[in-house]
Amino acid sequence: MKLIQNKPPRVFVVGKNKNISISDCGSINLEHNEQVTFLTDDGKEYDVVSKEWGFYATPSINKRLAAQGFKTALVKNYEGVYFIMLVEKEKVSVFKKYLAEEKNFLIQWLDNV
Repeated sequence: MKLIQNKPPRVFVVGKNKNISISDCGSINLEHNEQVTFLTDDGKEYDVVSKEWGFYATPSINKRLAAQGFKTALVKNYEGVYFIMLVEKEKVSVFKKYLAEEKNFLIQWLDNV
């Protein structure tokens, strides 16, 4: 694994109203079969695994992510672009508010398919 930090982070704005600031803190270059785990403040885990054919972009949707307290959403934005989003189960109302503010649409909860 190779970690490339952006010092200082590159900051840019996004969102329908350009009112969300994102800080790009850096990049991680994984070799095949290497994994990186991202943690929330309360200890929930999200893994990404590099494979020779691409990436496991998420752990299993209806098992490991669910056990970690995430729901998996397929979302379409106001421009017709699709995203996979992971939502902490106890923050679904915050997520729904975000969707409304950004004019995004929940297409399907993938953990219920």
